[in-house]
Amino acid sequence: MTSQSQLKASKKHMKEKLDDVRFRVPKGQRAVIQEHAKKMGESTNAFIKRAVAETMERDNSKSD
Repeated sequence: MTSQSQLKASKKHMKEKLDDVRFRVPKGQRAVIQEHAKKMGESTNAFIKRAVAETMERDNSKSD
């Protein structure tokens, strides 16, 4: 069980260290993304972060 102080510390850390990014996908696409991440052995969040980072790296190498 998580204590109130642990919840408070976690919330403070998230507020100080992380930004939220929201995006919308067509109905059903969320499940497809989640299943793909699972097959890759990643959380959905880790998969999305990796996909964004790899795409940005690829795009930046094209412009150099």
